[in-house]
Amino acid sequence: MKVRLFKPSVGTDELESIQDSFNSAWLGLGPKVIEFERQWSEYIGSKESVGVNSCTAALHLALSAYRFPEGKKVLVPALTFAATAMAALYNRLIPVFVDIDPVTLGISLEDLERKVDKDCVAVMPVHFGGHPVPMDDLVSWAKAHGLKVIEDCAHSAGGLYKGKALGTWGDIGCFSFEEKKCMTTGDGGMISSDDPELLKPLRPARWIGINKDTWERYEDYQLGNPDANSWYYEISDIGYKYNMNDLMASIGLVQLKKLDGMNRRREDILRQYIAGIQDLDYIKPAFPYHLQDSSYWAYMVRVQDRERFITHMKENGVATGVHYLPLPMQPLFMKYASETPVASAVWRELVTLPLFPDLTQEEIEYVNACVHSYMD
Repeated sequence: MKVRLFKPSVGTDELESIQDSFNSAWLGLGPKVIEFERQWSEYIGSKESVGVNSCTAALHLALSAYRFPEGKKVLVPALTFAATAMAALYNRLIPVFVDIDPVTLGISLEDLERKVDKDCVAVMPVHFGGHPVPMDDLVSWAKAHGLKVIEDCAHSAGGLYKGKALGTWGDIGCFSFEEKKCMTTGDGGMISSDDPELLKPLRPARWIGINKDTWERYEDYQLGNPDANSWYYEISDIGYKYNMNDLMASIGLVQLKKLDGMNRRREDILRQYIAGIQDLDYIKPAFPYHLQDSSYWAYMVRVQDRERFITHMKENGVATGVHYLPLPMQPLFMKYASETPVASAVWRELVTLPLFPDLTQEEIEYVNACVHSYMD
C-alpha cells in the first residue's frame, strides 16, 4: 500500500463552482472574491477580510499596514515556515528569533520576555501544526509591551481557542488556503481584522497599488455610468500582484462550507492515530492534541532515530515529512540567530505522518501498523 502525506479534499461541488466562473467569463479578481471575503469574515467573526494569493502575501501586507520604521524588530518563533520571518525582511524589519515552548511547540512566552527590547514593534505567533498558542496570555503580554500582534494562522483554519476563532485574537490574522492546508483554494490566503480602516490600504496594495480594481470599473460600466473617464484610476503607493482571483474564490466558497466537517474528520483520524501509539515508548505526539473545535493541519510525532524511522516508513510506502528546519539554521537567517535551544533540539525528533480527510480506514490502520513494526 502507498499512503500520501497530504491530499486536498475536493470534488464535483468545487468543479461546479469553477464552471460557474467559466460561464460568467470572469476569472480574475471579481465578485466571487468579494463574496468569499464576506463569508470568511462572517465565519470567523471578523469585521473585514482581504483575499490574497497566499499566506506569505497576507503576512507581508499585514506587517506593511503599520508602516513600521525601517530597522525595527519583529518577534517570530524559531520553528516555523520561512514566510513568517520573510514578512519582516520584506518590510525592512529585523526578525528576532524566539525559542519554542517544549510542550506546545508554539512561541515561548518566557523567551519572549527575554528577547523583547525597545526596538520591537510586533510579535507574530504561529499556531504550529494547528496547535493553538495561548493567545489570551500572549495578547496580554503584547499589550503590556506596546506590541502589535500579527497572528500567523497558516496551519489553522476554523479552529477555536477558548471559544474564540484563531485569527481573531490578534490585531490581524493571516490564513493559508494552500492545497495541503485545512481548506484550500489551490493557493491563496486571507487577511482578517476587526479594524476595517487598518485593512483599507491593503486592497490597493494587493492590486499593484491601484485604487480602483478591474471589477469596480466593470461595475461602474454595467451600472450605466455615463462618465467616459470611469476607466480612470490612481496609484498613490507601492503595490504588489497579490490578489486572489475568482477561480480561487470559487473553490474557497465550497471548501468553507466543508471546513468544519473536514476538521472533525481530522480529529477522528488523530484520535485513532494517538490511541495507536499511546503504549509505545519510542514515539509520542509532537504536542498535546486537543481534539475539540480544533484545526490541526498535520499529524506530527516525536520519534527516536528519525532518519531510520523515515526510511522504515518509506520502505512500507508511507509518505513522511519534516516540518521544519529551524529558521536560524538557514543561511539567509543565520545572521539573526540567537539562543533557541529547545527548537534546535526538538526539530531533530519531529516527523509528519499522513493526515487528510479522505484517508480510508484501511490506510489509517496501515499507517499505525507501520509505526508499530518500526521496532520489530
